[in-house]
Amino acid sequence: MINEIELKKLWQTTNEKLEESLVLNRENADEITKMKVHNFLGSMKPIKIFTLLVGVLWVGIAGTVVINLFISTFYSVNLFFLFSAAIQIGLTAIALYIYIYQLVTINQVDLTEPILKTQKRMTNLKTSSLWVTRILFLQLPVWTTFHLNASMLESGNWMLWIFQAIITLSFTYVAIWLFFNIKYENKDKKWFKLIFIGKEWTPLMKAMELSEQIEDYKDKNEH
Repeated sequence: MINEIELKKLWQTTNEKLEESLVLNRENADEITKMKVHNFLGSMKPIKIFTLLVGVLWVGIAGTVVINLFISTFYSVNLFFLFSAAIQIGLTAIALYIYIYQLVTINQVDLTEPILKTQKRMTNLKTSSLWVTRILFLQLPVWTTFHLNASMLESGNWMLWIFQAIITLSFTYVAIWLFFNIKYENKDKKWFKLIFIGKEWTPLMKAMELSEQIEDYKDKNEH
């Protein structure tokens, strides 16, 4: 028969092995979760790279056209078109800079780094995603002014100008409203979800959710 001392030793050994197994399983679960976070963030790269390439091509071509028009035919070119295009290109260039920053940030994510550091990178990605969307929506008004020209002013068609003013002011209002209301606090609203859906936002939210689960578990263990 097993005596009391042997029974205690067996019980202690069993508990130690169980604790070691639980710690190992938790560590493996954390590593798997970190890999999922890394994969979610990595899935954002293709659409960002594609958008960046298209944006660079657009800014390069459109910028060259605008500069040439400005230099060669400034006094005869349609100034409405010139300034509308310049504003649009300028805002797009700012957005491209943010996309480059985001790609660099995603590439800096390391599975071996502390989860708090990864969370900070994801927070920066979230903030920059909100900002790039705000900036791009500021282009709305200038899309309504490309076609304007001096002859329209000279024609004296008040109905046309009233219609144009309504359209431009409406787009301006929407652009300003979105600029000030696109913020994380509104993430559960329907209009926000319509804007922020797809490969540039959803994977980031899933990655942030997983990282918070890791942090919550560590906090519980510490307490």
